[in-house]
Amino acid sequence: MNRKDFTGQVDHQTLEDGAQVLIDFEKLRKVAQSPDPVVPVIVQDAKTKEVLILAYANEKALRHTVESGLATFWSTSRNELWIKGKTSGDELKIVEVRVNCEQNSLLYLVQMVGRGSCHVKDATGQTRFGCYYRRMKDGKLETV
Repeated sequence: MNRKDFTGQVDHQTLEDGAQVLIDFEKLRKVAQSPDPVVPVIVQDAKTKEVLILAYANEKALRHTVESGLATFWSTSRNELWIKGKTSGDELKIVEVRVNCEQNSLLYLVQMVGRGSCHVKDATGQTRFGCYYRRMKDGKLETV
């Protein structure tokens, strides 16, 4: 049920398209070790209210988001600014930025420009609408 049950390295194909549940319970520990302090950012479609992405932002990413009007994050794996859509063309235009009550997370309400928001493509090669495209059922993942 988690990565500790899986020996060896987990490849992207298995994680992104597989039916095996391999939750990364170490993600927040890795994020906490990031050289840049970050907060979680929930990205939600402004019209449908569907949750599209969970990412992270540092001060630089938030500043870029506000100034450019495009959803921008801090990649905790690459330790660099990640401007959503810069390479794919699937940009997320900011409609509104919200801050939670404790000011330790953000909500980006966005309008999608392009086909989707996820970096993973479906079987036809199209960008997935959002990152939450599978559900857990009977101990396995299935596409919804």
